[in-house]
Amino acid sequence: MLFGLDGVEIGLLIVFLCLFGGILSGFPVAFAIGGSAVISFGIIAGLDSAGLLIHQAIDSGTAEYAALIAEGVRPENISIFKYPELPRLGEPVFPQGWETALDRNVSFIVNRMNERVLAGQSIETLLAVLMFVLMGITLERSRIANDLLLTMARVFGPLPGGLAVSIVVVGAFLAASTGIVGATVVTMGLLALPTMLRNNYSPELATGVIAASGTLGQIIPPSIVIVLLGTLAGDLYSAAQEERAQTVGCSDALTYLGEPAVVSVGTLFQAALLPGIMLAVLYGLYAFGFALLNPSKAPAVEMGATNSEVITRNEGLTWFLGVPVAMIVGLMVLSSANVIGSQNVNVDSFSEAGSGASLRTNVSPECQQAMIDLHGQEAWDEAVEEQRAIDAAGGIEESHELTDEERVVQLQENIANAAPIGTGIAIAVLLLALVLTTARGISPSSDPRPLWIGLGALAAVLLVDVVLVSPVTSPGATILLIAIPLIVALWACRYAVGLLGQNELLRVVFPPLVLIVAVLGSILGGITNPTPAAALGAGGAIMLAAYRKLRDEEKSGKIIIQSAFAIVIMIIVGVNFDLRITQTEVGFENWVAYIVATGAYLFAMFGIFYACWVLFRSGVLSPVVRETAKVTSMVFTILIGSQLLNLVVISFGGEHYIQQFLRSFDNEFQVFLIVMLVLFILGFVLDFLEIIYIVIPIVGPVIYGGTFDPKWVTIMIAVNLQTSFLTPPFGFALFYLRGVAPPEVTTQHIYRGIIPFVLIQVVGLGILWFFPSIVTIVPDLIPN
Repeated sequence: MLFGLDGVEIGLLIVFLCLFGGILSGFPVAFAIGGSAVISFGIIAGLDSAGLLIHQAIDSGTAEYAALIAEGVRPENISIFKYPELPRLGEPVFPQGWETALDRNVSFIVNRMNERVLAGQSIETLLAVLMFVLMGITLERSRIANDLLLTMARVFGPLPGGLAVSIVVVGAFLAASTGIVGATVVTMGLLALPTMLRNNYSPELATGVIAASGTLGQIIPPSIVIVLLGTLAGDLYSAAQEERAQTVGCSDALTYLGEPAVVSVGTLFQAALLPGIMLAVLYGLYAFGFALLNPSKAPAVEMGATNSEVITRNEGLTWFLGVPVAMIVGLMVLSSANVIGSQNVNVDSFSEAGSGASLRTNVSPECQQAMIDLHGQEAWDEAVEEQRAIDAAGGIEESHELTDEERVVQLQENIANAAPIGTGIAIAVLLLALVLTTARGISPSSDPRPLWIGLGALAAVLLVDVVLVSPVTSPGATILLIAIPLIVALWACRYAVGLLGQNELLRVVFPPLVLIVAVLGSILGGITNPTPAAALGAGGAIMLAAYRKLRDEEKSGKIIIQSAFAIVIMIIVGVNFDLRITQTEVGFENWVAYIVATGAYLFAMFGIFYACWVLFRSGVLSPVVRETAKVTSMVFTILIGSQLLNLVVISFGGEHYIQQFLRSFDNEFQVFLIVMLVLFILGFVLDFLEIIYIVIPIVGPVIYGGTFDPKWVTIMIAVNLQTSFLTPPFGFALFYLRGVAPPEVTTQHIYRGIIPFVLIQVVGLGILWFFPSIVTIVPDLIPN
């Protein structure tokens, strides 16, 4: 053996050194990865041909090996790490020659590129990367961060460390709207860092909080890291659980687990919400605590008020806290009492099929014991009793076509069980009421009569819905019945919007907040998957940037606003009416709804094209498109190069060798801890993209093949990867900040400043380790 090391170990060292050298060479990382794969394969092939790389494999023809098999140990569980005393035999790392390995690699790389880049199942999800990048760069060019920083500084500035806290708030807000680390760090570094230094803030605190807050976009959805990691995690988890099920003697993962082995990007967005907020809160608490202990290094700064008139404490508590909480709690109480709920009374043509037992019980004895070990004896006994009851009743009830009499009975039952107030109307009334009550708090001295009239009109909408609208009332008739009070309420809301515009905070935060709610709400609520939501976000960002540009030019932005309302009308009509005009019978209402929706769609598209023209004319659209193409091309090129590097590692047995080492530990927590430590250390020298596409595919079959919740595993990895932006010497956030920092801020200031925030990242990982429910609670509460 060369240097006393196994041939596979030397091969892994060669791959890592070539990758590290390629990154340091100065070539673009996207090409350095693919080049390091080709060079490392050539070196390993040359050493193997010279007979210098010998792998000490376990000799499967010995009596000791046969004895282990006779004891029931599976061959895949036998490795040199768990059974080092077994006899071994030396063989080349390429048993069939490097030519065969090269031929196999070329075939694999073509297949993998087709699966993951060109036409595979994950390509639709990967398109969300392009849309989110376009959304983020467009919003960054629209100077939204400028307004947010100034406004938040006015809100939090009077507090100790208030400017630092405002940076965290803006970082979290930009993370949920742009998600582009480089743009966020550069923008905040240019705008906030000089202001903080002028107000005697410590350079370490100022640079540390800017760099750390800028990386929140990697964990707070919509996060590109989670999109990329999620597409990979879904494949790894499904394959690993199938292998695990077959290893224990079950036919498939659905039988063994009792549920599909699936994890989606949308579910991961839900899981990442609370951890991202938790990190932002930890950053803010550190900044506030630092200011309390070192008031001279983070003083309070008065930056001016954000409201046009003074609001007393009682008025603020009443209209900004008490009344909104009361209305939201009231909505929840009425929903639980079935006063507010679904009014869908449609009757299907077929009856529902009966449900089976919670677990499949018709399995082999080996699988049965494995399922008992996994789910517990009580769960197995309960499933057995459920299956006995099903068998006694003649088996699972099959679906059958309903007769006319059964349909009438079912319709009457649905009508009787329907809630008096529809969920859609209730939520719309709540949102409009919040606009009216918030306006009352913003301007207490203004005439309140239009606001009270509007609230009365909203109450009338609910009353009409209860008294005159039944579950079988058509959508068109419902609109006519509530039209008059709704028009009055909208008139009052128009007056309220004028009052809300007097508050700078609302004026700045509201437009991007609507976009964030539209994008994240559709994903987190399970309404759609990330790709259509990302397209909606990209279109909304273009319209928002164009509106901002028109306002800067002192031109009217009515077309943009009207286009936004057209999109809202299109969605409302599409939800409430049947727009399938290809049916044999189409009612008058549905024809009208189709014409309205088509008109709204055409006007919305005109608005988007007009917004593109505004941005193109002002010289904004072209650099946005170029930057989007550059970032997206880099991501996909790194994906291709990483796949090539992975295949090199697989070709000489490196992946199998690493997985055997990890599986040699009996404690699953210990294995995952080792992986997390390795990822943390690699974060000092590798970017998150290289780690995702090079390291995760190697260790994924082990960490996703155990009992851990895949959502928790993925979010833990994502939070860990976030530190790769902060850890020297190759932390990208540090490079971005160094490039825009004033001369008096040194690299030592930046490095010292990020140390507390890296430790906060570690503390955050510890909190998620001991309290995994922080990750799983939101996906469990939100139905998919």
